[in-house]
Parts: sequence; structure tokens; C-alpha cells
Amino acid sequence: MLGPTGRTAARNKELQMSIIEKTDDEILAIANPLWSHLIKASNDGKYGEFVKYFSDGLVKGLNEVEVGKQFAKSELTRNLSESVEFIGTIRRGEHVSVLYRQGSTKKEGEWLGRLVLGYEDGEVRIFGASIF
Repeated sequence: MLGPTGRTAARNKELQMSIIEKTDDEILAIANPLWSHLIKASNDGKYGEFVKYFSDGLVKGLNEVEVGKQFAKSELTRNLSESVEFIGTIRRGEHVSVLYRQGSTKKEGEWLGRLVLGYEDGEVRIFGASIF
């Protein structure tokens, strides 16, 4: 049944659930497509696509010029492998960090990918993303 804002009852229940209450499988169903999107946008050097699912606060805190330089100059961030391995999750406060083993198509070795997710205005948004 549709609620007053057009949401279904199931969607309303989902919004009431904190992201840290979700199982790892539920979190991965959300996180994996977002991580794949970030990899593609990073490899393509498309800043606008890269920040598409970021929280408002994260977007406002980023320096577009510095991120643009990273896309232009970083061999790692322009050559991320689409093959990643889920390592685990860390739940803290209202956010969950999803950790990935990330490779590169041009550089040997492995990197730690971190994706921080939480709710903003009723939708899951990215509150942090990094490669170490």
C-alpha cells in the first residue's frame, strides 16, 4: 500500500532500519554496485559521475580541482581493476564501512578500498570513499 509520500510500506520499514542493523549480505547488495560505479567513474576520469552518490556534506567538502588533479595524474585511480574482493564491514555510529581488496590493471600489488555508507534524506549515500 502506498503511504502519504508515495512510498510503499516495505520502503518505509527499510528507512526506519539503520544501515548498521543490516546484514553483510544486505549491505553488499547496496555497496557493490556503488563501488563498481566509483571504479568506472574513476577509471574514466569523470568527476561528476564519481560524486553522483556522495552525501551533500562530502561533496561540499571536496575540492573539485584537487580531485580533478588526482584523476589526471594518478596511475592507480585511473587503472582500477573491476575485480575486487570483499573483506568485511565495520559498523560505527550511523555508518558502515565496507572494505575491499582492490587491484590495479597497471600497478602490481593490492590496495585497501573503503566505502562509507549511511542514510541521508531517506536514501543510502556515500559518506567516504578511499584507496589506501
